[in-house]
Amino acid sequence: MSDIRTYLKEGRPLLFDGAMGTYFASLPGRAGQRCELGSLECPQEVAAVHRAYLEAGCQAVKTNTFTVGTDLARGDGETARRIVEASCRLARECAGPYGAYVFADIGPAPESPGLSRAENYCRQADLFLDQGLRHFLLETLPSDHGLRQLAQHLKSRCPEAYLITSFAVSFDGATREGDFGQTLLRRAAALEEIDAVGFNCVSGPHHLLEYIRGLDSGGATLSVMPNAGYPTVLGRRTVFQGTPDYFGAKIAEIHQAGAAIVGGCCGTTPAHIAEAAKALAAPRRITVPVRAPEAPEPRPAASANTLAEKLDGGRRVVAVELDPPVDDDIAFFLEGVKRLRDAGADAVTIADCPIGRPRADSSLLACKLKRELGVEPLPHMTCRDRNLNATKALLLGLAIEGVHNVLLVTGDPIPSQDRDEVKSVFNFNSRRLAAYVSGLNETVLRTPFRIFGALNVNAKNFDHQLNIAREKEAAGVAGFLTQPVLSREALDNLRTARQALRGKILGGIYPVVSYKNACFLNNEIAGMRISEEIAALYEGRSREEAEDVAVAVSVRIAREIAPCTDGLYLMTPFKRVALVERILREIRRA
Repeated sequence: MSDIRTYLKEGRPLLFDGAMGTYFASLPGRAGQRCELGSLECPQEVAAVHRAYLEAGCQAVKTNTFTVGTDLARGDGETARRIVEASCRLARECAGPYGAYVFADIGPAPESPGLSRAENYCRQADLFLDQGLRHFLLETLPSDHGLRQLAQHLKSRCPEAYLITSFAVSFDGATREGDFGQTLLRRAAALEEIDAVGFNCVSGPHHLLEYIRGLDSGGATLSVMPNAGYPTVLGRRTVFQGTPDYFGAKIAEIHQAGAAIVGGCCGTTPAHIAEAAKALAAPRRITVPVRAPEAPEPRPAASANTLAEKLDGGRRVVAVELDPPVDDDIAFFLEGVKRLRDAGADAVTIADCPIGRPRADSSLLACKLKRELGVEPLPHMTCRDRNLNATKALLLGLAIEGVHNVLLVTGDPIPSQDRDEVKSVFNFNSRRLAAYVSGLNETVLRTPFRIFGALNVNAKNFDHQLNIAREKEAAGVAGFLTQPVLSREALDNLRTARQALRGKILGGIYPVVSYKNACFLNNEIAGMRISEEIAALYEGRSREEAEDVAVAVSVRIAREIAPCTDGLYLMTPFKRVALVERILREIRRA
């Protein structure tokens, strides 16, 4: 067996095996059993799978260790060690007679409180190095978190190690965590410790072929291992219906399109790999041109975004929040928006099912306001209720309707009593969502979204909040709406934020309407902090007197936070639009 770098320099494709997991699950009595435990419990069956792929013509096999990272994340290092030892032994024994390469197979490490992804990957690498393996495949990655640390650790321990990193992208080029394949490919290829980069899983061979044809790999060695096709459910079984001959032909095209390393992922059987080997060995009848990345066509002129234009022009703006209705009666909401607009609001923000309770959809309402009232809306968008597909679809709909501002928040959790019936999604947090929207801005959208984030100036550990805010800015967030400033600590934190952040800041103002309201907010609403001095102003006041206090306090706070903000974020309490109108007029008059 020649050195793998020498092999690849000769221009021959390196063909991997197929999917151990799905093939093992198709064996009699193995459905539902964890594949990796098969190396310990039924090693002869795992060895038979390896040999079937080798007989089919692959030149590299993966160890049966894809989910070992989950054992380490749970603190079960002993099971991880036993699986790695057994799997390495089986793969080497089977590959030896065929002169095939053995690759340590490392799947995406789960996030865990006690073990970072980077630490998890490095521990797995150590287990494989202890078994003498020198070839590594880090596959099905949703992001590059921990990749740099693994690559540096691996090469520091074993400079001759060969490392392939492979990301899992859908047909539109995004991972399940919202990263874009081209960006991940570029960052991974820039790491000198990584030998090859590419893609596997999620997509079928046609879509991965089309995807890599439009990419610039920067000269990096490219690896592509698609699924057999797309899954479907027959009875109680999930099956992949892509045929071996079709798969084999597409693998040959993928190689001609620039992939030096090819193979199969979910659903690919020895029959698929046999057809791939045959197609790769056959004389080329059709030359499939390798398309260089085309220069992007000029985008049509962007549509107007008055909120962004005002902020970029240095004007102070006021965004007013009005909660969406809990039923289908929108009359009050529309009338309230008109009154707020006429009182001087530059934008109306709409919460997305606040505190996890269902209300009218913020994005649909934003479209209605833009279309019918000409108001600049700022809908909130949470990560709680939508997966990546639904999020992208919603963003495209907003863009089509001329809504180009979004406030991205992770979202309040579902109330505990509802969790048995209503499930949160949380595909990602607000930082990951911001990175995804930024990717859409660069690749898909005619008019980019102006992305806003939340900033909790009432947090006890505000340094941590600032670090999160910096991460949001790195992900594309251009401005922040803060929690209400109703204490000296919040004001101090806001001033600190002004110095630390680059983005525009809209300072939060919430008109407390009674002493009871102040006590409730302090005790039951996360992110709120009303000082004792302000709360005391409301004691013994009638409703009318309390509203006078609310106006005076809000106007004073607006004046105090002006030097460290670019505008205001004014929240409407309990549908009291008239109260907010008074505050708006007083602020405009001041």
